[in-house]
Amino acid sequence: MIKVQLIDRVAAANPHLRRGDAERTVNAIFEEIAAAMVRGDRIELRRIGAFTVRARRGRSGRNPKSGAEVVVPEKRFPHFRPGKPLRDRLNGAESTLAAPSTHQAEIDYRERDKQHGSYDQD
Repeated sequence: MIKVQLIDRVAAANPHLRRGDAERTVNAIFEEIAAAMVRGDRIELRRIGAFTVRARRGRSGRNPKSGAEVVVPEKRFPHFRPGKPLRDRLNGAESTLAAPSTHQAEIDYRERDKQHGSYDQD
């Protein structure tokens, strides 16, 4: 899928949005992800995965043609680590990427917090 197809799908799934609004929304999301990565931030999309920035150390190398030694500078590059629901879905598991209902998610968070001792009972 390319960006234009994504914009078309967003516009089709949200008939209350004009295509131009869907395009601006998709562009804003991608721009914010890119800007966060330039800052070195981690971007986590729950149930999808996480984008991080990794660094490759500088090193000395050789020019394959002349054999001369060259300095290869440090480089930063984007890295994506898929979340478990996405990996499961790619591998044919019954899991879906759809988020659980809000009520069920709240119950799940409270149960998790109780187990970790950080749940405040009202």
